[in-house]
Amino acid sequence: MRHLRVLLIIAGIAALCACRGIHSFTAGVDPNNSSALASHSVSGRDGAGGSAASKEAPPAGVRMVAAKTGATAPAAATTAVAPIAAAPIAAVKTAASGNDKLIALTFDDGPRPYVLFGTKSPHPAPGLLDILDQNGVKATFFVVGWRLTPKTWGEPKHEEDIGVSCLEAAGQLIRSGHELEDHTYSHLELRTAEKKNGEPWVMHDVDRGAQAIKAVTGTQPRYVRPPDWIITSDARRDMEKQGYHVLTISSENPMALRDVNSLDYLCAGRNPVGCPKPSLVDGVLKQLEQREKKGTFTHILAFHELSTTTAAMPRLISDLKARGYRFVTLTEYMKLVGSKSGEMLKQQAAVANPRSELALSR
Repeated sequence: MRHLRVLLIIAGIAALCACRGIHSFTAGVDPNNSSALASHSVSGRDGAGGSAASKEAPPAGVRMVAAKTGATAPAAATTAVAPIAAAPIAAVKTAASGNDKLIALTFDDGPRPYVLFGTKSPHPAPGLLDILDQNGVKATFFVVGWRLTPKTWGEPKHEEDIGVSCLEAAGQLIRSGHELEDHTYSHLELRTAEKKNGEPWVMHDVDRGAQAIKAVTGTQPRYVRPPDWIITSDARRDMEKQGYHVLTISSENPMALRDVNSLDYLCAGRNPVGCPKPSLVDGVLKQLEQREKKGTFTHILAFHELSTTTAAMPRLISDLKARGYRFVTLTEYMKLVGSKSGEMLKQQAAVANPRSELALSR
């Protein structure tokens, strides 16, 4: 009888513990109860360094996709579900990326030796290469193919000959750890050129520019930025079929893979018209702050090889580093951001069509 009583006592204790465990679990936040999640928010950086909070919980399908992005789950069940569920899509992506703030700094229209190496009297100006090296920044240069021909130093009417050819400048860029990518051979606006000469001419112009770069670097360029970002849909599709990644400012691209147009070309010349106020740097920072408010903390900045742009670089680089940004080449940027942006598109699709939850979870 004593043994029987002991066994009954043990069984009773076990049953009591099991009930308490079930109660403890169900007392947490119900992931399907949006009203219970409404008071939770995910903090993100806005332009002023404050926090941005969401007031709406996304559908359960979004939570399922977000959980697969690799975000680290807190120990408590209540905090593990609520912050993800209450976050907007952009904030979920930021949390999943480990809050890594990245800048891919790019420059078009070169190589321009007088910009890269600077000029002395009568018009002294610092060299862009020195500024980048002093700040430990590696950039990506979208160069024009015709400049990479022997004994070419630039446009005689607009560019100063400092005794260094464009081809020599391109070699120095590579030796300094920067990247060269394709800005076409002719630098003609491609949509107009296509209307006049046909799409095969456009494809040849891009390939010709790529071959000129490959002759310098030894590797095939992977990225193309059309002059003025203007290109037909057919030409873009065919370039992508050939393995190129076409950079644009189109809203069709995820924001993280969309170029930020610095507008620096409006600041060039003695009497610039349309330059962002109060300065080029402030104009760029304002654009980034707007993107940050939408949850994007990775940016491809598009500048041009201009003396006025070079003069703005020290402050821009310093300010961005102070805000926690890290500078990377475009190749590294695409490795770190490209796959996450693809996940972002899936999450947006889940919001637009909750029925896609099942497909996304497979």
